[in-house]
Amino acid sequence: MQVVKYVFQPHGDERGQLVALEELKDIPFKIKRVYYLYATLKGVVRGYHAHKSLEQIIICIHGSCKIRLDNGQESKIIPLERPYEGLYVASNMWREMFDFSPDAVLLVLASELYDERDYIRNYDEFLAYINNAPMGEKK
Repeated sequence: MQVVKYVFQPHGDERGQLVALEELKDIPFKIKRVYYLYATLKGVVRGYHAHKSLEQIIICIHGSCKIRLDNGQESKIIPLERPYEGLYVASNMWREMFDFSPDAVLLVLASELYDERDYIRNYDEFLAYINNAPMGEKK
């Protein structure tokens, strides 16, 4: 499984740091939705789903967490610990976010608007979907 971690260009001086992100330049898709998770309690695991079409860039802009990605054949755990790094998550990829630091803020940039029909929320259904999806729909 190929994991793509983007390192964004921080700009800073004695006043602090700034990271600017532009769609189709720094982000490989048009951004249609932005959301963030925070105040995640110790031991909580988020996610537990895949998307049929949606792509994401996930950035832990404060604190740290881990992301488990699973393509149905292998699984990898990727730590997110720097506010200038983003993890690309393709469609047809199971994801779980966990081990949040108490101060973690996880920002998500999504390629599509919210659509419940795009979600696969059961792991066995995810495996069946990716194994039966036409070749053009797999990533």
